[in-house]
Amino acid sequence: MHEAFWQDRWARSQIGFHQEKVNGYLRRHWPALGLAKGAAVLVPLCGKSLDLVWLAEQGHAVIGVELAERAVQDFFAERDVQPQVSQYGAFKVYQAGTLRILCGDFFALGREDVAECRAFYDRAALIALPPEMRERYVAHLQAILPDACQGLLVTLVYDQQRMDGPPFSVEDAEVDRHFTAGWTLRMVEEKDVLTGNPRFAESGLAAVDERVFHLTRR
Repeated sequence: MHEAFWQDRWARSQIGFHQEKVNGYLRRHWPALGLAKGAAVLVPLCGKSLDLVWLAEQGHAVIGVELAERAVQDFFAERDVQPQVSQYGAFKVYQAGTLRILCGDFFALGREDVAECRAFYDRAALIALPPEMRERYVAHLQAILPDACQGLLVTLVYDQQRMDGPPFSVEDAEVDRHFTAGWTLRMVEEKDVLTGNPRFAESGLAAVDERVFHLTRR
């Protein structure tokens, strides 16, 4: 799952992971974080998600990070918005109002870039990565986020012997291993999403569970 893989997926519009509406888990569980209006939110590997728009509409300063420039350009074009474009270190920055997307490698992001963030939202970043890259992703995420921070994390759990990712299965034990040392971790919703997903059904899976976690940094 290196850069060429994702650039190719976006170039060929093979983006089955993209959702055409705001994520229901985000709507239901984000308010429980109790963030102040204006609080900055980090959204890693954001693609062209409508969740960015929803977070901005809640009054947040939204910082998306996305490797594929095609995704970023499509995000603004589909809203008929002309962003301001500038260069900031390793990133090409697209900004409109309080919403900005840093186009570049997530691993080039530094603590100073997210110093104002009070939360992160991960619906499709962790599950997009194979195991070795998940280790690196979580380590970097935790290294750069401020001490006073919360998060909303969505994972998938399924029998990966029947189907390989992405999206990958991330077991609860792995989530615990990644986060329990420095975070208070609470599952707030679990749902079987097998029905209505042809790829999962065709793979012969008996169940595919989405799980939503609320994280608070200790």
